[in-house]
Amino acid sequence: MRFNRVRLSGFKSFVEPAELAIGAGLTGIVGPNGCGKSNLVEALRWVMGETSAKQMRGAEMDSVIFGGTADRPARNQAEVALALDNTMRDAPAPFNDGDESATRARSTGSTARRCASATCSTCSPTSRPGRARPQSWRRGGSPP
Repeated sequence: MRFNRVRLSGFKSFVEPAELAIGAGLTGIVGPNGCGKSNLVEALRWVMGETSAKQMRGAEMDSVIFGGTADRPARNQAEVALALDNTMRDAPAPFNDGDESATRARSTGSTARRCASATCSTCSPTSRPGRARPQSWRRGGSPP
């Protein structure tokens, strides 16, 4: 299983929706100071379950939402989606029925929502038919 692409919207400096394809082999993040390299790495950590504001270089978890600038208004929601390529079917058995994705969203002043499957429609109670997600996961807790 490998990362395929990451999509960000309203996350830290990524105010507009942005998508990054992650190719096979080595993918590097290069750019000038202040272009969002660290924010991209933090987006990956966040979508995979990071819950510490300190580890995300913020005072509170609402810091992951774009806070605005003199020219652009603040956003009230951040979302990061990570697509995983599982064509080799080398993930644990319960996850080998298709390609997986993980999405994490947060609105100002709320807890994060988290989905675990491409077939999930906006955090429905089940991510795949016959497989309910634990209540704590639906409310933004860590996946099992």
